[in-house]
Amino acid sequence: MKYADEGVQYHLNIKSGDIGRYVILPGDPKRCKNIAKYFENAELVADNREFVTYTGTLNGVKVSVTSTGIGGPSAAIAMEELVKAGADTFIRVGTCGGIQLDVKSSDIVIGNAAIRAEGTSREYAPIEFPAVANLDVTNSLVRACKELKQEYHIGVVQSKDSFYGQHEPEKMPVSYDLINKWEAWKGLGTLASEMESAALFVVASYLAVRCGSCFLVVANQEREKKKLDNPVSLDTDIAIKVAIKAVKNLIEEEGHDNREK
Repeated sequence: MKYADEGVQYHLNIKSGDIGRYVILPGDPKRCKNIAKYFENAELVADNREFVTYTGTLNGVKVSVTSTGIGGPSAAIAMEELVKAGADTFIRVGTCGGIQLDVKSSDIVIGNAAIRAEGTSREYAPIEFPAVANLDVTNSLVRACKELKQEYHIGVVQSKDSFYGQHEPEKMPVSYDLINKWEAWKGLGTLASEMESAALFVVASYLAVRCGSCFLVVANQEREKKKLDNPVSLDTDIAIKVAIKAVKNLIEEEGHDNREK
């Protein structure tokens, strides 16, 4: 098997030279092909477990996309192995649920920090250490939204481990904790809930690499509770276009000579 070869990463089945410095990280493996359509000369590099990787170029610079699966544990594995293979700049692209009432379906949320309500990051850093996005990557995402005339919000997101703990907290044995903390996140202005950013931001800090995140708002359960307009949006291409534009912005700002850093 390929991953048994020397130098090949165990889970992702990639090696140095297979990927670019810049990597887009969706959760769903099926989104990788859709993202790779925006690359020039895209090729499938590896497909192992939940990890699918394509590599191509943007503006002549080598870039990649790798799926992470759902949640922090597999996302951390993906980042660890991508860094070993030469990547150093990441954009997490995915979906989220809005929390603040002005965060509407089809909007983009850019996470500049994340609440560590998950377990993976606790095996990298004490809970007092913040999960913060890289400023350069975050600024490139903001610039991309502005250039694409896309409605966006920038701020803190909540990263969780349990999808149904968010959507059906009253059914959980620890409902008292889930509901009280949700109200706290709301009161603190948290924009949205998702499942990977906290782990990725903390792992990126540990590995001294750069990571940012952007999300399509699928819906907002707080708007639903108040009987406000709340259609379900599943057009992830909106967030993908923002991520692609952000990578192009980084390439433009940093120059081709920096691509091997």
